[in-house]
Amino acid sequence: MNRYYLTVYLHSDTTFGRGEGVAGLVDVEIEHDQRGCPFLGGRALKGLLRESWEDIRFSLSGDASRWYASAEWLLGKIGATDDGIAAMHVGSAMLPPELIAQLDLSRERTLEALTTIRRQTAMDASTDAPEQGSLRAMRVLLRDTPLLATLDFDTPPDAQALALLAACALGVRRGGTLRNRGRGRMSLLLHATMPIDYNQATFTYDQFARFASGVRT
Repeated sequence: MNRYYLTVYLHSDTTFGRGEGVAGLVDVEIEHDQRGCPFLGGRALKGLLRESWEDIRFSLSGDASRWYASAEWLLGKIGATDDGIAAMHVGSAMLPPELIAQLDLSRERTLEALTTIRRQTAMDASTDAPEQGSLRAMRVLLRDTPLLATLDFDTPPDAQALALLAACALGVRRGGTLRNRGRGRMSLLLHATMPIDYNQATFTYDQFARFASGVRT
C-alpha cells in the first residue's frame, strides 16, 4: 500500500452536514463519530477534488486532454457508482491524532468543545423583517481547525498523477453546507509522509510546479 496524506485547514466556520438535525437543538447537525469528533467524509472529500478537476479541465479547455488519463486513474470515471475503479482511496479527514488522543470527554462535551451553533433567518425584502418560520440553527466546526485524511494507492502514483493531485488540492477553496454564502473556506495540502506541520506546503508546491510546467509545454 502506498500512502499519501491530505490536510484540510478551515479558514471559516464550516458544516459538513450529516443530512439530519437534532430536535430542539439544531436543524443541521455536523458529521461526527461516536466520540463526538467532527470529520469530513472521504466520499465528500473526493467529491471536492473531483469538482476542482472539473474546474481545471474547463479552464484549460483542449489543453487538458493530456491530464484525462491521470484524472480518471485518481478519481474514477465521471458518473461511475463504484469507487473501486479509482486507484486513489480517500479516507475521511479527521482531527489530528494527537488531539484525539487527548480527548477524554463525553460525546456531547467533545462536540461542544470543537463546534458552536450558528443561527440565521431569511429576510422579507418587502418589510425588511425576518420571514416567519425561517429561523434555522446549524452546528459548525470552528475555523482554524486542521483535519487529516489518508490517500491510499494499490500502485504508486506516477509524477503526472501527483502533479494533477496537487493542482486539484490547491484548487479546493470551499466545502460543506452554505459554502456559497460565506462559510466553508478551506485550503488543502498534499504530503508524501505523515505531516508534523500541517501547514508545510513544500511537497504540494513542488508537485504543482510540475503541473504548471506540463500546462505550458
